[in-house]
Amino acid sequence: MAETSTKPYMIRALHEWCTDNGYTPQIAVQVDANTMVPPAHIRDGQITLNIGSLATNRLVIGNDAIEFQARFSGVTENLYVPMGAVTAIYARETGAGMGFEVEAGTPSNAATAGFDGGAQHAPSTAATSTLHATEPTQPTEPEPKRPRLTIVK
Repeated sequence: MAETSTKPYMIRALHEWCTDNGYTPQIAVQVDANTMVPPAHIRDGQITLNIGSLATNRLVIGNDAIEFQARFSGVTENLYVPMGAVTAIYARETGAGMGFEVEAGTPSNAATAGFDGGAQHAPSTAATSTLHATEPTQPTEPEPKRPRLTIVK
């Protein structure tokens, strides 16, 4: 039997650590064909997502993917991020977290069939109404600094 990856376990652990310490857990994602995120927020093939409890609804950090609902510009979106596309998880406030190698994208058998690829209008809930998603930067602004990751032992 093949050994399972430690990546989803580390992501769940760091998500819990961020939450327990009052930090905002964010993930950096390398977008590929299997990643379902709002295209308007993708920059240079990457997107940073707030996966804190106040920014997400129905968050599931599984062994194969991270799935949740979030609001972007007031519109509820269903997001699906294969575990192989996650390049880092870190606390927004401190930059403490962990980086990962990008794994080659393979078609997933996960529940992507339910993703409609577009926005759904849903009643606002406390979990989704306070989303502070990373907004796209204007072309005239200087390139934002990348988060500084530190190794957590």
